[in-house]
Amino acid sequence: MIKSNKDAHRKASKKPYNERTDLEKLQSQWTKLSGLHARDEPSAAIVRCATAAEIAANYAVRSEWSQKTQFDAAIVDQFLRWANGLPLKVERLFVPVYFAAPRTSPIAKALIKSAATINAVRNAVVHQGSFSNTVEAEAVVAEAKAFINMIVGLSIDGFDIDDEARTAEERARSKVVVE
Repeated sequence: MIKSNKDAHRKASKKPYNERTDLEKLQSQWTKLSGLHARDEPSAAIVRCATAAEIAANYAVRSEWSQKTQFDAAIVDQFLRWANGLPLKVERLFVPVYFAAPRTSPIAKALIKSAATINAVRNAVVHQGSFSNTVEAEAVVAEAKAFINMIVGLSIDGFDIDDEARTAEERARSKVVVE
C-alpha cells in the first residue's frame, strides 16, 4: 500500500499524542471536533467533544491534586483510571478537592450536571449505537465547551477552548510557513 502524501505540509517531528500535556491533547481534540462538525458527522463530533471534556477533567484533577495533596503523579493517574468516565472524575476526584462546600456550590453543581449530560449523550452513541443529528451534536458541543471553559477556567483565568485551539492552529501554520 502506498502512503498518501496529503499531510506533507505538516512537520515530520510533530510531538506524538501520548507525549503531549493534557492541555495540548485538549486543543488537539477540539481542533479535530471542528472538522467533524464541518463534515456533518454529528455522532463522531459528540464522541470527540466528550473526550475533550474528559481530558479537561483530567487536567483539572491533576492540577488540583498536585497543589492540595501529597500524592505523586503516578498515584493521581491511578485514581483517574479508577474513576473511569467524566462524571466520576468530576464528582469523586475534582469537586471534593476543589470546593470547600461542594453540596452548596453552584459551580460544583453545574460541573456535575454538565458532566452527566455530556456523558449520557456520549454513552448513547458509543454503547447503544444511537445516531445523532446536527442539532443534538451542536447542543452537546456547546455543553462541552461550557464545561471545559468552566473546569479549566478554575485553574487558568479567562480560559477559552476556542481561543486556545485557534492559537495552537495559528502557531502550527506559522511553523509550516517558516520551515
